[in-house]
Amino acid sequence: MARVGLSGERLVAAAAELADEVGFENVSLSALARRFGVKDASLYSHVRGLQELRTRVALLAGGEMIDRIAAEVAGRAGKDALRAFADAYRSYALAHPGRYAATQIRVDPALAADSPAMRRTAEITYGMLRGYGLSEPDLTDAVRLLRGTFHGYCALEATGGFNAARDVRASWDKAVDALHTALTHWPRETPEASGTPGASATSETPEEGPAA
Repeated sequence: MARVGLSGERLVAAAAELADEVGFENVSLSALARRFGVKDASLYSHVRGLQELRTRVALLAGGEMIDRIAAEVAGRAGKDALRAFADAYRSYALAHPGRYAATQIRVDPALAADSPAMRRTAEITYGMLRGYGLSEPDLTDAVRLLRGTFHGYCALEATGGFNAARDVRASWDKAVDALHTALTHWPRETPEASGTPGASATSETPEEGPAA
């Protein structure tokens, strides 16, 4: 009875739920099999193994996260877009810790290139940053700055890493203000100076965006 309706999509969705409950690192095929009341071997008709399952959870979570970010950023520009992007990122990371952890694993470049979620993440992230007048190689540098700041802050907040009396949300808002200032006054670099003439964020393997 438990086997009825079992599919790859259901397994991935259940694995994402399990990740939020017990931590992404604790998701296993055995735990997932127990959730469906089947033997481990039954899952191999739908996923080739744990690595594929982890990758599919990462792509699922990345799609959910960028959909939330896109909805908040739509129609905004400049600082308003940056704040909407940042707040949606933080909200997802705190609400779905296991899914969020999945978005931080490295996905095979070939799979990333075929993933609508990964492409959408790059398009929205780079598009927002182009609003600050940035082009390559500065776009990639700016993406890395945002990703490092957002991920570092959310990871520390989730584990109770901020102990001072200062309100955590107030510090987050100040960090976003600081990022806006940095992007507005970005120390621009020419492609020639970087040694990557003609570099473009629309290449086949762009730097992962903050949500990827």
